[in-house]
Amino acid sequence: MEGTLLGFDLCAPIVYPEGAASMKMGGSDASRSDRRRAPRYRYQATLEIEWGSARLRARTRDISEGGMFIEADDVLWVGAGFRARLAVDRPLWLECSVKRVEPGLGMGVTVELREDQSQRHYRDLLAKLAAS
Repeated sequence: MEGTLLGFDLCAPIVYPEGAASMKMGGSDASRSDRRRAPRYRYQATLEIEWGSARLRARTRDISEGGMFIEADDVLWVGAGFRARLAVDRPLWLECSVKRVEPGLGMGVTVELREDQSQRHYRDLLAKLAAS
C-alpha cells in the first residue's frame, strides 16, 4: 500500500465543511486581518512553552495586545492551551490558547495575563514597540 496510511490516501486534499473556518489552517489574509482588533508589531524573542510536562522552545514572530504568532518546529493543535515564558528584560508568563496553525511555520495564539504586574509589563512592552 504505497502512498497510504491505514488505507487513507496521503495525497488527498482535506475538505472542511462550511462554517468550520476556525479549524482551517491559514485562511485568507483579508479575513484574518478583519478579525484583528489590535495592531500587530514585529517582535522576535525566545519563548519557552510549558504544555503539561513537556517544555518546547520557540520564538515570537509578531505580537499584539490579544495574541502573537509563535514560530516553532513542534506546534500544538487548534484549541490547545499552554503556559509560556517570554524572555524579555523580566521574564513574562502568559496563558495562551492556539487559534490557528500554519504547518511548517508555527501557530497563532491568544494571550491572557492573569496578574496585574504581568498585564502592566506586557502593555509596557507593546508601548515600546509602538513607539519604535
